[in-house]
Amino acid sequence: MREALAVIPARYGSTRFPGKALADVGGKPMIRRVVEGVRACRRLARVIVATDDLRIYDAVRAFGAEAAMTSPDHASGTDRVAEVAAAFDYPIVINVQGDEPLIEGEMIEGLVDALQDPGLPMASLMARIGDMNGFDSPDRVKVVADAAGNALYFSRSAIPHGGADFYFLHVGIYGYQRDFLLSLKTLRPSRLETTERLEQLRVLENGHRIRMIEIPRPTASIDVPEDVAEVERILRKRGLA
Repeated sequence: MREALAVIPARYGSTRFPGKALADVGGKPMIRRVVEGVRACRRLARVIVATDDLRIYDAVRAFGAEAAMTSPDHASGTDRVAEVAAAFDYPIVINVQGDEPLIEGEMIEGLVDALQDPGLPMASLMARIGDMNGFDSPDRVKVVADAAGNALYFSRSAIPHGGADFYFLHVGIYGYQRDFLLSLKTLRPSRLETTERLEQLRVLENGHRIRMIEIPRPTASIDVPEDVAEVERILRKRGLA
């Protein structure tokens, strides 16, 4: 099996929730919950937290995980992941955001399995949602895929138009062939990416495939302080807090 590296980008200076990587979530720093969830994936050779802040670096090292200091000048988490990936030879790189405390190892396994095909440049996750109440919310990124499971489009709008039974919610965990990840910085921001404010559209607009892997349920990222209570409720329900 081709080996995979997981990189977790984590910033301290979040605009909506400063210091959220170290926020207490059910008795543990959020970044620790993310690391533990990622480590549960049996397909990974290594897990590294990528940060530009010594507070996060020290906290990660204190609970026994690996961390790397990266440039403070990166425009996105993808760039931070690429900096770490460039230092290693793992052919597959998984990008798990540092605000995903409910990430599960099995979710990542699907990405690693798909990327065993070296001709597939990139993969991501989606979850089928039957509750249509949030279908038109711009905060929920939707994705439509072709019969082979490749993404056709991502949007903050309700797609497909007229959908009434279910939709696919994009879950922003990504897997890449290492060489493809390192080449992304050569692609200029695209019109669709800028319009929708969705970085992954740059990949599609330049003619590359993103294979979508369906998972049984979405994660619940923490974007603002109010999100912590909901995540803790889910953790208690699962007996994890």
